[in-house]
Amino acid sequence: THSPISGGIAALCAPRTDIMLAARAGGAAVRALGGAGGRARMVRPALGASTVLARNLNVHEHVSMKLMSDYEIPTPRFAVAKTPDEAEAAFGSFGAAGETDVVIKAQVLAGGRGLGRFKNGFQGGVHMCTRPSQARDYASKMLGQVLVTKQTGEEGKPCNVVMLSERVYMRRELYFSILMDRAYNGPVMVASTEGGTSIEDVAAATPELIFKMAVDITDGPSDENLAQLASDLKFDGKSHAEAVRVFKNLWRLFKTSDATMVEINPLAETPDHRVLVCDAKLNFDDNAEFRHPDIFALRDTSQEDAREVAAAEYDLNYIGLDGTIGCMVNGAGLAMATMDIIKLHGGAPANFLDVV
Repeated sequence: THSPISGGIAALCAPRTDIMLAARAGGAAVRALGGAGGRARMVRPALGASTVLARNLNVHEHVSMKLMSDYEIPTPRFAVAKTPDEAEAAFGSFGAAGETDVVIKAQVLAGGRGLGRFKNGFQGGVHMCTRPSQARDYASKMLGQVLVTKQTGEEGKPCNVVMLSERVYMRRELYFSILMDRAYNGPVMVASTEGGTSIEDVAAATPELIFKMAVDITDGPSDENLAQLASDLKFDGKSHAEAVRVFKNLWRLFKTSDATMVEINPLAETPDHRVLVCDAKLNFDDNAEFRHPDIFALRDTSQEDAREVAAAEYDLNYIGLDGTIGCMVNGAGLAMATMDIIKLHGGAPANFLDVV
């Protein structure tokens, strides 16, 4: 059940509508490894089951970090600000100026923030601060603005919150995720020694550096398998035991919160052998909303397609796309086939809509 991932990456290039929708909505792990995740996706289940629509809650980084701490998963200290004044005050919570460097991050639901650009001309959604006034200045240029990244398209996403986090000096940056994988009909742990960068690029260039371990959703991962995974990631001594503990708690978070994806990039090892989650993306199964009203209350609809938000109010299975041909179809399977035919003949669907 534990081996380096091999092959299959090229299959993601196939022009299938379900893959297109999964890549549009999911995290890096989804796009690189073909798993399931993101805020909305199409799934073609195995064993002849009917095609279904799955919508998954995607939460901000600061929400993910708070949930990590709730499950005793170590993270850097962090604070949230909605105004420049709050950002300046939050900087002071990390200690006297000059004692601790602080990273300020725009909170938008998209990757590539560091290299993004705001429509007001300000460059970058991630910056280092060494003074309270600097935190205030950066926050004033981010808050209330629209950030454009490689994942948002030119429309960008609004930045209404910034997160300030203590700077962590890392000995190593690694990658770790848990996601639902159709190939295994269940959850899979994916890890790599090459974190802090695009996992899609790692998967394409050096697939032997990515390890994939199927997990029984009832029994969970065994101590032996987690220890082997920690060894594959070259943890040793004190950090090995700490890594196993972090993996166990991440699994506990994944299962008990009905997550569909937990993605950590980077997972950091520090010079004093601590193992920290320095950035996290979490998705949750909308079908479990009744079990986790506290988590779903944190949904930020300003980050979502306004068409999808409006459709959800009427329980419509709708996913907005950027084509020009509208689709209103009875039955998800027929809707998928209709969209495939449109693509086959050179068109582009404007939406998925299953009217039931």
